[in-house]
Amino acid sequence: MTKPMKSIVLSTLNAKYIHTSLALRYLKSFSEKDFPDIRIAEYTIKDPAMNIVMDLYQKQPDVVGFSCYIWNIEETIVVVSMLKKIMPQVTVVLGGPEVSYDTEYWMNRIPEVDFIVVGEGEETFHHLLTELSGSRSFYSVFGTAYRKEGRVIINPPRPKLDLNAIPSPHRFPEDIASLANRVVYFETSRGCPFSCQFCLSSIEVGVRYFDIDRTKSDLLYLIDSGAKLIKFVDRTFNIKRDYAMDMFQFLIENHRGCVFQFEITADIMRPEVLDYLAEHAPPGIFRFEIGVQSTNDLTNSLVKRRQNFTKLTRTVTKVKESGKIDQHLDLIAGLPEEDYNSFRKTFNDVFELGPEELQLGFLKMLRGTGMRHDAEKYGYIYMDHAPYEILGNDILPFSDLVRIKRVEDVLEKYWNAHRMDYTVGYLIRREFASAFDFFQEFGDYWEARGWQKIGHQLEDLFTRLHAFLKDRGTKELQVIEGLMKLDYYGNHKYKPRKIWWDFSLDKARQADLYRLLAEQPALVSQTFAELRISEKDLHKHVMVEVLPFRLETYLQSGETDPAEQLLIVYFPPDTSLGVQYFTMDLQETFAL
Repeated sequence: MTKPMKSIVLSTLNAKYIHTSLALRYLKSFSEKDFPDIRIAEYTIKDPAMNIVMDLYQKQPDVVGFSCYIWNIEETIVVVSMLKKIMPQVTVVLGGPEVSYDTEYWMNRIPEVDFIVVGEGEETFHHLLTELSGSRSFYSVFGTAYRKEGRVIINPPRPKLDLNAIPSPHRFPEDIASLANRVVYFETSRGCPFSCQFCLSSIEVGVRYFDIDRTKSDLLYLIDSGAKLIKFVDRTFNIKRDYAMDMFQFLIENHRGCVFQFEITADIMRPEVLDYLAEHAPPGIFRFEIGVQSTNDLTNSLVKRRQNFTKLTRTVTKVKESGKIDQHLDLIAGLPEEDYNSFRKTFNDVFELGPEELQLGFLKMLRGTGMRHDAEKYGYIYMDHAPYEILGNDILPFSDLVRIKRVEDVLEKYWNAHRMDYTVGYLIRREFASAFDFFQEFGDYWEARGWQKIGHQLEDLFTRLHAFLKDRGTKELQVIEGLMKLDYYGNHKYKPRKIWWDFSLDKARQADLYRLLAEQPALVSQTFAELRISEKDLHKHVMVEVLPFRLETYLQSGETDPAEQLLIVYFPPDTSLGVQYFTMDLQETFAL
Protein backbone atom coordinates (compact mmCIF):
# COMPACT_ATOMS: atom_id res chain seq x y z
CA MET A 1 0.00 0.00 0.00
CA THR A 2 1.28 3.48 -0.93
CA LYS A 3 2.39 5.62 1.98
CA PRO A 4 0.47 8.95 1.96
CA MET A 5 2.46 12.15 1.55
CA LYS A 6 2.94 14.18 4.69
CA SER A 7 4.67 17.27 3.36
CA ILE A 8 4.90 19.11 0.05
CA VAL A 9 7.20 22.09 -0.48
CA LEU A 10 6.88 24.44 -3.45
CA SER A 11 10.08 26.35 -4.06
CA THR A 12 11.84 28.70 -6.44
CA LEU A 13 14.91 30.90 -6.61
CA ASN A 14 13.75 34.45 -7.33
CA ALA A 15 16.06 36.93 -9.02
CA LYS A 16 15.79 39.32 -6.02
CA TYR A 17 14.47 39.15 -2.49
CA ILE A 18 11.73 41.71 -3.21
CA HIS A 19 10.26 39.45 -5.92
CA THR A 20 7.54 36.92 -5.18
CA SER A 21 6.53 33.83 -7.14
CA LEU A 22 2.97 33.97 -8.43
CA ALA A 23 3.34 30.46 -9.91
CA LEU A 24 3.93 28.82 -6.52
CA ARG A 25 0.89 30.53 -5.06
CA TYR A 26 -1.31 29.32 -7.93
CA LEU A 27 -0.11 25.75 -7.37
CA LYS A 28 -0.76 25.94 -3.65
CA SER A 29 -4.21 27.51 -4.03
CA PHE A 30 -5.31 24.82 -6.50
CA SER A 31 -4.05 21.82 -4.50
CA GLU A 32 -4.25 22.74 -0.82
CA LYS A 33 -7.87 21.63 -0.42
CA ASP A 34 -6.84 18.01 -1.01
CA PHE A 35 -3.22 18.39 0.16
CA PRO A 36 -3.33 20.79 3.11
CA ASP A 37 0.35 20.43 4.06
CA ILE A 38 1.74 22.50 1.17
CA ARG A 39 4.32 25.12 2.10
CA ILE A 40 6.03 27.75 -0.03
CA ALA A 41 9.78 28.24 0.35
CA GLU A 42 11.25 31.12 -1.68
CA TYR A 43 14.95 31.88 -2.02
CA THR A 44 17.08 33.99 -4.36
CA ILE A 45 19.73 33.10 -6.91
CA LYS A 46 22.25 34.88 -4.65
CA ASP A 47 21.61 32.53 -1.72
CA PRO A 48 24.34 29.88 -1.29
CA ALA A 49 23.12 26.47 -2.48
CA MET A 50 24.14 24.94 0.86
CA ASN A 51 21.88 27.37 2.75
CA ILE A 52 18.93 26.51 0.50
CA VAL A 53 19.50 22.78 0.84
CA MET A 54 19.84 23.01 4.62
CA ASP A 55 16.57 24.92 4.85
CA LEU A 56 14.73 22.44 2.64
CA TYR A 57 16.19 19.52 4.58
CA GLN A 58 14.82 20.97 7.83
CA LYS A 59 11.33 20.89 6.33
CA GLN A 60 11.61 17.11 5.61
CA PRO A 61 9.36 17.16 2.53
CA ASP A 62 8.05 14.11 0.70
CA VAL A 63 7.75 16.15 -2.52
CA VAL A 64 9.67 19.27 -3.58
CA GLY A 65 8.54 21.24 -6.63
CA PHE A 66 10.77 23.87 -8.22
CA SER A 67 9.55 26.62 -10.55
CA CYS A 68 12.19 27.08 -13.25
CA TYR A 69 13.08 30.07 -15.43
CA ILE A 70 16.09 31.16 -17.45
CA TRP A 71 17.34 33.25 -14.52
CA ASN A 72 17.35 30.37 -12.01
CA ILE A 73 17.65 27.05 -13.84
CA GLU A 74 21.40 26.60 -13.43
CA GLU A 75 21.29 27.43 -9.71
CA THR A 76 18.24 25.17 -9.30
CA ILE A 77 20.11 22.24 -10.85
CA VAL A 78 22.85 22.60 -8.23
CA VAL A 79 20.29 22.63 -5.42
CA VAL A 80 18.42 19.60 -6.80
CA SER A 81 21.64 17.59 -7.14
CA MET A 82 22.67 18.29 -3.55
CA LEU A 83 19.18 17.73 -2.15
CA LYS A 84 18.82 14.33 -3.79
CA LYS A 85 22.17 13.19 -2.37
CA ILE A 86 21.07 13.78 1.20
CA MET A 87 17.38 12.94 0.68
CA PRO A 88 17.32 10.22 -2.01
CA GLN A 89 13.74 9.36 -1.08
CA VAL A 90 12.34 12.85 -1.84
CA THR A 91 10.32 13.24 -5.05
CA VAL A 92 11.61 16.15 -7.13
CA VAL A 93 9.24 17.87 -9.58
CA LEU A 94 10.23 20.68 -11.94
CA GLY A 95 7.87 23.05 -13.72
CA GLY A 96 7.87 26.45 -15.36
CA PRO A 97 8.66 27.86 -18.80
CA GLU A 98 12.33 26.86 -18.85
CA VAL A 99 11.59 23.11 -18.59
CA SER A 100 8.33 23.10 -20.56
CA TYR A 101 10.27 22.89 -23.84
CA ASP A 102 12.94 20.34 -24.79
CA THR A 103 11.59 18.37 -21.85
CA GLU A 104 13.44 15.17 -22.69
CA TYR A 105 16.70 17.13 -22.69
CA TRP A 106 16.04 18.28 -19.13
CA MET A 107 15.07 14.80 -17.93
CA ASN A 108 18.33 13.45 -19.32
CA ARG A 109 20.47 16.33 -18.12
CA ILE A 110 19.12 16.21 -14.55
CA PRO A 111 18.77 12.53 -13.57
CA GLU A 112 17.82 13.55 -10.02
CA VAL A 113 14.49 14.91 -11.31
CA ASP A 114 11.55 12.52 -11.05
CA PHE A 115 8.86 14.51 -12.89
CA ILE A 116 8.50 17.58 -15.05
CA VAL A 117 5.19 19.41 -15.28
CA VAL A 118 4.88 20.85 -18.80
CA GLY A 119 3.02 24.11 -19.45
CA GLU A 120 0.15 25.35 -17.31
CA GLY A 121 0.69 23.54 -14.05
CA GLU A 122 -2.17 23.93 -11.58
CA GLU A 123 -4.35 21.00 -12.64
CA THR A 124 -1.42 18.84 -13.74
CA PHE A 125 0.44 19.21 -10.44
CA HIS A 126 -2.70 18.40 -8.47
CA HIS A 127 -3.27 15.28 -10.58
CA LEU A 128 0.36 14.26 -10.10
CA LEU A 129 0.09 14.62 -6.31
CA THR A 130 -3.06 12.51 -6.40
CA GLU A 131 -1.27 9.71 -8.24
CA LEU A 132 1.81 9.95 -6.02
CA SER A 133 -0.36 9.38 -2.95
CA GLY A 134 -2.58 6.77 -4.61
CA SER A 135 -2.36 4.36 -7.51
CA ARG A 136 0.71 5.98 -9.12
CA SER A 137 -0.77 5.66 -12.62
CA PHE A 138 1.51 8.32 -14.04
CA TYR A 139 0.57 7.52 -17.64
CA SER A 140 -2.79 9.20 -16.93
CA VAL A 141 -1.28 12.52 -15.85
CA PHE A 142 -1.41 14.54 -19.06
CA GLY A 143 1.17 17.31 -19.21
CA THR A 144 3.93 15.46 -17.34
CA ALA A 145 7.21 13.73 -18.09
CA TYR A 146 8.44 10.86 -15.90
CA ARG A 147 10.73 7.85 -15.92
CA LYS A 148 9.76 4.24 -16.44
CA GLU A 149 12.28 1.40 -16.51
CA GLY A 150 15.08 3.79 -17.40
CA ARG A 151 13.16 5.51 -20.21
CA VAL A 152 11.76 9.05 -20.29
CA ILE A 153 8.03 9.09 -20.93
CA ILE A 154 6.39 12.35 -22.04
CA ASN A 155 2.61 12.30 -21.78
CA PRO A 156 0.32 14.24 -24.16
CA PRO A 157 -0.37 17.86 -23.21
CA ARG A 158 -3.29 18.78 -20.98
CA PRO A 159 -6.18 20.90 -22.32
CA LYS A 160 -6.27 24.50 -21.15
CA LEU A 161 -7.80 25.02 -17.76
CA ASP A 162 -10.83 27.21 -17.06
CA LEU A 163 -9.06 30.06 -15.28
CA ASN A 164 -11.97 30.65 -12.96
CA ALA A 165 -11.53 27.12 -11.60
CA ILE A 166 -8.28 28.27 -9.95
CA PRO A 167 -8.78 29.63 -6.42
CA SER A 168 -7.22 33.02 -5.71
CA PRO A 169 -3.44 32.88 -5.15
CA HIS A 170 -3.52 36.17 -3.22
CA ARG A 171 -5.29 35.26 0.03
CA PHE A 172 -2.64 33.43 2.05
CA PRO A 173 -2.40 34.93 5.57
CA GLU A 174 1.34 34.28 5.73
CA ASP A 175 1.91 36.72 2.83
CA ILE A 176 0.32 39.74 4.49
CA ALA A 177 3.30 40.74 6.62
CA SER A 178 5.59 41.16 3.60
CA LEU A 179 3.17 42.74 1.10
CA ALA A 180 4.42 46.29 1.68
CA ASN A 181 8.07 45.38 1.09
CA ARG A 182 7.83 43.13 -1.95
CA VAL A 183 6.55 43.23 -5.51
CA VAL A 184 3.13 41.57 -5.86
CA TYR A 185 2.66 39.93 -9.26
CA PHE A 186 -0.90 39.85 -10.56
CA GLU A 187 -2.55 38.26 -13.57
CA THR A 188 -5.86 39.24 -15.16
CA SER A 189 -5.38 37.16 -18.32
CA ARG A 190 -3.21 34.48 -19.90
CA GLY A 191 -1.96 34.32 -23.46
CA CYS A 192 -0.94 36.89 -26.04
CA PRO A 193 -2.58 37.89 -29.35
CA PHE A 194 0.76 38.50 -31.04
CA SER A 195 3.31 36.16 -32.62
CA CYS A 196 6.72 37.72 -31.88
CA GLN A 197 9.18 34.93 -32.62
CA PHE A 198 11.62 35.78 -29.82
CA CYS A 199 8.94 35.46 -27.11
CA LEU A 200 7.47 32.38 -25.41
CA SER A 201 4.09 34.08 -25.17
CA SER A 202 3.72 33.78 -28.94
CA ILE A 203 3.37 29.99 -28.58
CA GLU A 204 0.06 30.12 -26.70
CA VAL A 205 -2.81 30.92 -29.03
CA GLY A 206 -5.55 33.25 -27.80
CA VAL A 207 -6.14 35.26 -24.64
CA ARG A 208 -8.18 33.98 -21.67
CA TYR A 209 -9.43 36.25 -18.88
CA PHE A 210 -10.12 35.73 -15.21
CA ASP A 211 -13.54 36.86 -14.01
CA ILE A 212 -13.36 40.65 -13.63
CA ASP A 213 -15.32 40.77 -10.36
CA ARG A 214 -12.95 38.27 -8.78
CA THR A 215 -10.00 40.27 -10.14
CA LYS A 216 -11.29 43.47 -8.55
CA SER A 217 -11.98 41.71 -5.27
CA ASP A 218 -8.42 40.33 -5.14
CA LEU A 219 -6.96 43.74 -5.93
CA LEU A 220 -8.96 45.39 -3.16
CA TYR A 221 -7.83 42.69 -0.74
CA LEU A 222 -4.17 43.30 -1.63
CA ILE A 223 -4.49 47.08 -1.40
CA ASP A 224 -6.29 46.87 1.93
CA SER A 225 -3.66 44.43 3.20
CA GLY A 226 -0.80 46.86 2.55
CA ALA A 227 0.52 46.12 -0.96
CA LYS A 228 2.58 49.05 -2.29
CA LEU A 229 3.55 47.80 -5.77
CA ILE A 230 1.41 45.48 -7.92
CA LYS A 231 2.93 44.40 -11.21
CA PHE A 232 0.51 43.01 -13.78
CA VAL A 233 2.09 40.19 -15.77
CA ASP A 234 -0.47 40.19 -18.61
CA ARG A 235 1.47 40.22 -21.87
CA THR A 236 -0.78 42.95 -23.34
CA PHE A 237 -2.91 44.56 -20.66
CA ASN A 238 -4.75 46.86 -23.07
CA ILE A 239 -5.66 44.35 -25.81
CA LYS A 240 -9.36 44.82 -24.96
CA ARG A 241 -10.07 48.54 -24.76
CA ASP A 242 -13.26 48.31 -22.67
CA TYR A 243 -11.64 45.90 -20.20
CA ALA A 244 -8.52 48.07 -19.81
CA MET A 245 -10.64 51.20 -19.39
CA ASP A 246 -12.75 49.53 -16.71
CA MET A 247 -9.63 48.38 -14.83
CA PHE A 248 -7.88 51.77 -15.07
CA GLN A 249 -11.01 53.48 -13.71
CA PHE A 250 -11.32 50.94 -10.89
CA LEU A 251 -7.68 51.35 -9.85
CA ILE A 252 -7.87 55.16 -9.98
CA GLU A 253 -10.88 55.05 -7.65
CA ASN A 254 -9.32 52.53 -5.24
CA HIS A 255 -5.51 52.90 -5.39
CA ARG A 256 -4.98 54.30 -1.85
CA GLY A 257 -1.36 55.02 -2.68
CA CYS A 258 -0.54 51.67 -4.27
CA VAL A 259 1.46 51.74 -7.55
CA PHE A 260 0.49 49.59 -10.54
CA GLN A 261 2.75 48.54 -13.42
CA PHE A 262 1.44 47.22 -16.75
CA GLU A 263 2.84 45.86 -20.01
CA ILE A 264 1.21 48.04 -22.66
CA THR A 265 1.08 47.71 -26.44
CA ALA A 266 1.34 51.40 -27.21
CA ASP A 267 0.33 51.50 -30.87
CA ILE A 268 -3.16 50.10 -30.14
CA MET A 269 -3.92 52.41 -27.22
CA ARG A 270 -7.02 54.40 -28.11
CA PRO A 271 -6.97 58.22 -27.83
CA GLU A 272 -10.02 58.26 -25.54
CA VAL A 273 -8.19 55.99 -23.06
CA LEU A 274 -5.18 58.30 -23.12
CA ASP A 275 -7.42 61.34 -22.63
CA TYR A 276 -9.11 59.67 -19.66
CA LEU A 277 -5.76 58.84 -18.04
CA ALA A 278 -4.40 62.33 -18.65
CA GLU A 279 -7.43 63.84 -16.93
CA HIS A 280 -8.09 61.39 -14.11
CA ALA A 281 -4.97 59.37 -13.21
CA PRO A 282 -3.22 60.63 -10.06
CA PRO A 283 0.48 61.27 -10.73
CA GLY A 284 2.74 58.31 -9.98
CA ILE A 285 0.27 55.45 -9.44
CA PHE A 286 0.62 53.94 -12.94
CA ARG A 287 3.77 52.80 -14.73
CA PHE A 288 3.75 51.59 -18.33
CA GLU A 289 6.23 49.08 -19.71
CA ILE A 290 6.28 49.24 -23.52
CA GLY A 291 8.21 46.77 -25.65
CA VAL A 292 9.42 48.63 -28.73
CA GLN A 293 12.33 46.22 -29.41
CA SER A 294 13.18 47.68 -32.86
CA THR A 295 12.10 50.46 -35.22
CA ASN A 296 13.50 48.58 -38.23
CA ASP A 297 10.51 47.54 -40.36
CA LEU A 298 12.31 44.61 -42.00
CA THR A 299 13.43 43.31 -38.62
CA ASN A 300 9.92 43.53 -37.18
CA SER A 301 8.55 41.74 -40.23
CA LEU A 302 11.05 38.88 -39.92
CA VAL A 303 10.14 38.26 -36.27
CA LYS A 304 6.39 38.58 -37.04
CA ARG A 305 6.06 41.66 -34.88
CA ARG A 306 3.25 44.00 -35.92
CA GLN A 307 4.09 47.52 -34.84
CA ASN A 308 3.11 50.99 -36.01
CA PHE A 309 5.86 53.23 -34.71
CA THR A 310 3.98 56.42 -35.64
CA LYS A 311 1.04 55.42 -33.45
CA LEU A 312 3.40 54.19 -30.73
CA THR A 313 5.12 57.59 -30.77
CA ARG A 314 1.75 59.33 -30.46
CA THR A 315 0.88 57.27 -27.38
CA VAL A 316 4.24 57.65 -25.64
CA THR A 317 4.28 61.39 -26.35
CA LYS A 318 0.73 61.92 -25.10
CA VAL A 319 1.42 59.96 -21.92
CA LYS A 320 4.64 61.90 -21.31
CA GLU A 321 2.94 65.25 -21.86
CA SER A 322 0.33 64.38 -19.23
CA GLY A 323 3.10 64.09 -16.62
CA LYS A 324 1.10 61.41 -14.82
CA ILE A 325 2.69 58.09 -15.82
CA ASP A 326 6.33 56.92 -15.92
CA GLN A 327 7.21 54.92 -19.03
CA HIS A 328 9.74 52.12 -19.33
CA LEU A 329 10.57 51.35 -22.97
CA ASP A 330 12.35 48.13 -23.99
CA LEU A 331 14.81 47.48 -26.83
CA ILE A 332 16.36 44.21 -27.98
CA ALA A 333 19.79 44.28 -29.63
CA GLY A 334 20.58 41.44 -32.03
CA LEU A 335 17.28 40.85 -33.81
CA PRO A 336 17.49 39.63 -37.45
CA GLU A 337 18.83 42.14 -39.99
CA GLU A 338 19.55 44.71 -37.27
CA ASP A 339 23.26 45.53 -37.56
CA TYR A 340 25.19 48.03 -35.43
CA ASN A 341 24.14 51.10 -37.45
CA SER A 342 20.52 50.00 -37.63
CA PHE A 343 20.44 49.44 -33.88
CA ARG A 344 21.98 52.87 -33.34
CA LYS A 345 19.03 54.33 -35.25
CA THR A 346 16.55 52.23 -33.24
CA PHE A 347 18.12 53.42 -29.99
CA ASN A 348 18.02 57.08 -31.02
CA ASP A 349 14.46 56.83 -32.35
CA VAL A 350 13.27 55.53 -29.00
CA PHE A 351 15.47 57.69 -26.76
CA GLU A 352 14.09 60.75 -28.51
CA LEU A 353 10.69 59.88 -27.05
CA GLY A 354 12.14 60.72 -23.61
CA PRO A 355 11.18 57.64 -21.60
CA GLU A 356 11.88 57.72 -17.87
CA GLU A 357 13.67 54.41 -18.38
CA LEU A 358 15.10 52.79 -21.51
CA GLN A 359 15.88 49.11 -21.03
CA LEU A 360 18.49 47.78 -23.45
CA GLY A 361 18.38 43.98 -23.60
CA PHE A 362 20.05 41.42 -25.83
CA LEU A 363 18.31 38.73 -27.86
CA LYS A 364 18.00 35.40 -26.08
CA MET A 365 17.32 32.18 -27.95
CA LEU A 366 14.64 30.84 -25.63
CA ARG A 367 13.72 27.18 -25.90
CA GLY A 368 10.49 26.73 -27.82
CA THR A 369 10.61 30.02 -29.74
CA GLY A 370 10.66 30.52 -33.48
CA MET A 371 13.91 32.49 -33.23
CA ARG A 372 15.73 29.52 -31.74
CA HIS A 373 14.32 27.31 -34.48
CA ASP A 374 15.56 29.75 -37.17
CA ALA A 375 18.91 30.56 -35.53
CA GLU A 376 20.99 28.88 -38.22
CA LYS A 377 19.18 30.82 -40.95
CA TYR A 378 20.69 34.09 -39.67
CA GLY A 379 24.02 32.66 -38.57
CA TYR A 380 23.36 33.07 -34.86
CA ILE A 381 25.74 31.74 -32.28
CA TYR A 382 24.55 31.79 -28.66
CA MET A 383 25.18 30.47 -25.16
CA ASP A 384 24.56 26.75 -24.67
CA HIS A 385 23.00 27.28 -21.25
CA ALA A 386 20.57 29.82 -19.81
CA PRO A 387 20.12 32.68 -20.46
CA TYR A 388 20.94 31.61 -24.09
CA GLU A 389 22.08 35.13 -24.98
CA ILE A 390 23.37 35.59 -28.52
CA LEU A 391 27.11 35.94 -29.16
CA GLY A 392 26.71 37.25 -32.69
CA ASN A 393 25.17 36.59 -36.10
CA ASP A 394 25.95 37.14 -39.78
CA ILE A 395 25.70 40.95 -39.60
CA LEU A 396 26.28 41.70 -35.90
CA PRO A 397 29.60 40.19 -34.80
CA PHE A 398 30.59 39.70 -31.17
CA SER A 399 32.81 42.80 -31.36
CA ASP A 400 29.75 44.97 -32.04
CA LEU A 401 27.77 43.29 -29.26
CA VAL A 402 30.60 44.10 -26.85
CA ARG A 403 30.39 47.77 -27.79
CA ILE A 404 26.61 47.83 -27.36
CA LYS A 405 27.12 46.21 -23.93
CA ARG A 406 29.13 49.30 -22.98
CA VAL A 407 26.23 51.50 -24.07
CA GLU A 408 23.92 49.47 -21.81
CA ASP A 409 26.27 49.82 -18.83
CA VAL A 410 26.53 53.61 -19.01
CA LEU A 411 22.82 53.97 -19.86
CA GLU A 412 21.91 52.16 -16.63
CA LYS A 413 24.27 54.20 -14.49
CA TYR A 414 23.60 57.63 -15.91
CA TRP A 415 20.12 57.68 -17.46
CA ASN A 416 17.94 54.99 -15.94
CA ALA A 417 19.23 55.72 -12.44
CA HIS A 418 18.37 59.44 -12.95
CA ARG A 419 21.53 60.62 -11.25
CA MET A 420 22.37 63.29 -13.84
CA ASP A 421 19.25 64.28 -15.75
CA TYR A 422 20.28 67.92 -16.21
CA THR A 423 23.79 67.03 -17.32
CA VAL A 424 23.04 64.12 -19.63
CA GLY A 425 20.14 65.97 -21.25
CA TYR A 426 22.40 68.92 -22.02
CA LEU A 427 25.25 66.76 -23.32
CA ILE A 428 22.99 64.87 -25.71
CA ARG A 429 21.37 68.05 -27.04
CA ARG A 430 24.53 70.17 -27.32
CA GLU A 431 27.73 68.12 -27.34
CA PHE A 432 27.15 64.79 -29.06
CA ALA A 433 25.75 63.74 -32.42
CA SER A 434 23.09 61.62 -30.71
CA ALA A 435 22.17 59.93 -27.45
CA PHE A 436 23.65 56.66 -28.65
CA ASP A 437 26.94 58.38 -29.50
CA PHE A 438 27.22 59.85 -26.01
CA PHE A 439 26.62 56.52 -24.28
CA GLN A 440 28.92 54.72 -26.72
CA GLU A 441 31.84 57.15 -26.45
CA PHE A 442 31.60 57.30 -22.68
CA GLY A 443 31.16 53.51 -22.47
CA ASP A 444 34.31 52.98 -24.55
CA TYR A 445 36.20 55.44 -22.33
CA TRP A 446 34.91 53.69 -19.17
CA GLU A 447 36.04 50.30 -20.46
CA ALA A 448 39.46 51.57 -21.58
CA ARG A 449 40.21 52.72 -18.04
CA GLY A 450 39.19 49.43 -16.46
CA TRP A 451 36.42 51.01 -14.40
CA GLN A 452 34.10 48.08 -15.14
CA LYS A 453 36.34 45.96 -12.88
CA ILE A 454 36.00 48.15 -9.81
CA GLY A 455 33.08 49.53 -7.84
CA HIS A 456 32.00 53.12 -7.58
CA GLN A 457 30.48 55.60 -5.17
CA LEU A 458 28.18 58.42 -6.23
CA GLU A 459 31.10 60.89 -6.42
CA ASP A 460 32.95 58.51 -8.76
CA LEU A 461 30.17 58.75 -11.33
CA PHE A 462 30.66 62.51 -11.42
CA THR A 463 34.45 62.55 -11.43
CA ARG A 464 34.59 59.89 -14.16
CA LEU A 465 32.17 61.75 -16.40
CA HIS A 466 34.11 64.96 -15.78
CA ALA A 467 37.39 63.26 -16.72
CA PHE A 468 35.83 61.91 -19.91
CA LEU A 469 34.46 65.29 -20.94
CA LYS A 470 37.72 67.07 -20.14
CA ASP A 471 39.86 64.54 -22.03
CA ARG A 472 37.74 64.78 -25.18
CA GLY A 473 37.97 68.59 -25.17
CA THR A 474 34.27 69.16 -24.57
CA LYS A 475 33.10 72.72 -25.18
CA GLU A 476 31.29 74.76 -22.54
CA LEU A 477 32.82 72.69 -19.75
CA GLN A 478 32.06 75.40 -17.17
CA VAL A 479 28.35 75.24 -18.00
CA ILE A 480 28.42 71.45 -17.82
CA GLU A 481 30.18 71.58 -14.46
CA GLY A 482 27.39 73.86 -13.21
CA LEU A 483 24.77 71.34 -14.31
CA MET A 484 26.73 68.51 -12.71
CA LYS A 485 26.74 70.43 -9.42
CA LEU A 486 22.96 70.79 -9.64
CA ASP A 487 22.61 67.06 -10.27
CA TYR A 488 24.98 66.19 -7.44
CA TYR A 489 23.00 68.26 -4.95
CA GLY A 490 19.78 66.68 -6.22
CA ASN A 491 21.08 63.21 -5.36
CA HIS A 492 21.16 64.02 -1.64
CA LYS A 493 18.41 64.23 0.96
CA TYR A 494 20.76 65.84 3.45
CA LYS A 495 23.52 68.39 2.99
CA PRO A 496 26.41 66.37 1.51
CA ARG A 497 29.48 66.00 3.68
CA LYS A 498 31.83 66.00 0.71
CA ILE A 499 31.82 67.25 -2.84
CA TRP A 500 33.79 66.17 -5.90
CA TRP A 501 34.91 69.66 -6.98
CA ASP A 502 36.73 72.60 -5.36
CA PHE A 503 34.34 75.22 -3.96
CA SER A 504 34.24 78.48 -5.93
CA LEU A 505 33.94 80.43 -2.68
CA ASP A 506 36.36 80.24 0.23
CA LYS A 507 35.11 79.59 3.77
CA ALA A 508 35.21 83.24 4.78
CA ARG A 509 33.10 84.30 1.81
CA GLN A 510 30.65 81.47 2.53
CA ALA A 511 30.35 82.60 6.16
CA ASP A 512 29.62 86.16 5.01
CA LEU A 513 26.90 84.87 2.72
CA TYR A 514 25.27 82.76 5.44
CA ARG A 515 25.17 85.87 7.66
CA LEU A 516 23.60 87.92 4.86
CA LEU A 517 21.01 85.24 4.10
CA ALA A 518 20.05 85.05 7.77
CA GLU A 519 19.74 88.83 8.17
CA GLN A 520 18.13 89.68 4.81
CA PRO A 521 16.49 86.53 3.39
CA ALA A 522 14.04 88.59 1.31
CA LEU A 523 16.99 89.54 -0.92
CA VAL A 524 16.72 85.99 -2.27
CA SER A 525 12.93 85.73 -2.54
CA GLN A 526 9.78 85.92 -0.46
CA THR A 527 9.61 82.12 -0.56
CA PHE A 528 13.10 81.85 0.90
CA ALA A 529 12.28 84.44 3.57
CA GLU A 530 9.21 82.46 4.63
CA LEU A 531 11.44 79.49 5.45
CA ARG A 532 12.83 81.55 8.41
CA ILE A 533 16.16 79.72 8.48
CA SER A 534 18.49 80.85 11.27
CA GLU A 535 22.19 81.42 10.62
CA LYS A 536 22.98 78.26 12.59
CA ASP A 537 20.57 76.21 10.46
CA LEU A 538 21.90 77.79 7.29
CA HIS A 539 25.28 76.27 8.11
CA LYS A 540 23.59 72.90 8.78
CA HIS A 541 21.15 72.74 5.87
CA VAL A 542 22.28 75.13 3.11
CA MET A 543 25.10 75.09 0.55
CA VAL A 544 26.11 78.02 -1.65
CA GLU A 545 27.95 77.80 -4.94
CA VAL A 546 28.47 79.81 -8.11
CA LEU A 547 26.66 78.93 -11.34
CA PRO A 548 28.01 80.30 -14.65
CA PHE A 549 24.49 80.75 -16.11
CA ARG A 550 21.00 81.86 -15.09
CA LEU A 551 19.24 78.82 -13.66
CA GLU A 552 15.69 80.11 -14.26
CA THR A 553 16.41 80.73 -17.95
CA TYR A 554 17.88 77.25 -18.34
CA LEU A 555 14.95 75.52 -16.64
CA GLN A 556 12.43 77.40 -18.78
CA SER A 557 14.11 77.26 -22.19
CA GLY A 558 17.15 75.01 -22.02
CA GLU A 559 19.32 78.00 -22.95
CA THR A 560 22.39 78.89 -20.88
CA ASP A 561 22.33 82.66 -20.43
CA PRO A 562 25.98 83.47 -19.49
CA ALA A 563 25.55 85.41 -16.28
CA GLU A 564 27.02 84.26 -12.98
CA GLN A 565 24.53 83.53 -10.21
CA LEU A 566 24.79 82.46 -6.61
CA LEU A 567 23.12 79.07 -6.21
CA ILE A 568 21.55 78.52 -2.78
CA VAL A 569 20.65 74.89 -2.09
CA TYR A 570 18.40 74.11 0.87
CA PHE A 571 18.18 70.57 2.28
CA PRO A 572 15.09 70.68 4.56
CA PRO A 573 15.21 68.66 7.81
CA ASP A 574 11.93 67.11 6.59
CA THR A 575 13.42 65.16 3.68
CA SER A 576 9.98 64.48 2.15
CA LEU A 577 9.94 68.12 0.99
CA GLY A 578 12.91 67.55 -1.33
CA VAL A 579 15.89 69.75 -2.15
CA GLN A 580 15.04 73.39 -2.94
CA TYR A 581 17.07 75.71 -5.19
CA PHE A 582 17.26 79.49 -4.98
CA THR A 583 19.44 81.98 -6.86
CA MET A 584 20.76 85.54 -6.53
CA ASP A 585 22.64 87.75 -8.94
CA LEU A 586 26.29 87.26 -8.00
CA GLN A 587 27.54 90.81 -8.56
CA GLU A 588 24.71 92.35 -6.52
CA THR A 589 25.26 89.81 -3.75
CA PHE A 590 28.94 90.61 -3.40
CA ALA A 591 28.22 94.32 -3.58
CA LEU A 592 26.05 93.88 -0.49
